[in-house]
Amino acid sequence: MSGLLTAEQFRKALPPQVKKSVNQELIDKVNQTISDPAFREVYRDNLLGYANVMSKGKFKIQSYLDAVRYVSYKLLGDSNIVAYTKTFPDKYQDFITRGVDSKDIASYVTAYNKSKLVNLIYEQSLVPSWVLNQDLYQKALNVQAELMITAQSEKVRTDAANSILTHLKMPETQKVELEVGMKEDSTIQALRESTAELVRQQRLMMQSGAMDAQEVAHTKLAIEGEFREVGNE
Repeated sequence: MSGLLTAEQFRKALPPQVKKSVNQELIDKVNQTISDPAFREVYRDNLLGYANVMSKGKFKIQSYLDAVRYVSYKLLGDSNIVAYTKTFPDKYQDFITRGVDSKDIASYVTAYNKSKLVNLIYEQSLVPSWVLNQDLYQKALNVQAELMITAQSEKVRTDAANSILTHLKMPETQKVELEVGMKEDSTIQALRESTAELVRQQRLMMQSGAMDAQEVAHTKLAIEGEFREVGNE
């Protein structure tokens, strides 16, 4: 069946202090608990992806399995109560059998939703998968690089090279348009008027022969304005 979790996968993902808690019986239970193949794959990936939260507290491995299952249902759009019911069907049925009030059940569910382990997993779910799996990304690139250099097949070498080029290509240059709004005050208006007047005078002087083009090019523009020091007011 697709999406099955293996003991080796799980041990590699978990921090050292909890690896010993993983045995084949536990793995079989995980794989047999989920009947929906699509959700089984999601659940497996989340179990492997969020495993580092186990290093942030003293959590039981079963508590982690339950919390990831609950959060997985939540991430797929289920409400708190629905996710809790799917994760703990026996507990929910016990509530119903004992006649526990719906408000009390909701309180239990809310408390679980706010628990430390569940919220640590929520936090992990917000981290992009490429960040969580940077080590695997680098290993994959290393494999492609080795194939590109050592593979006997030209096609394999070419495919590996293309894969590396695709994943390591430089980001495309994006045109950044900066729109600057400048308030036109009396100083800007004075500059415009002074420039227009200077151009008019230079044109007349060139026409009369009083100035040549080189002299015009070196003409300095004098702008009268008010100087005021700021910052010490």
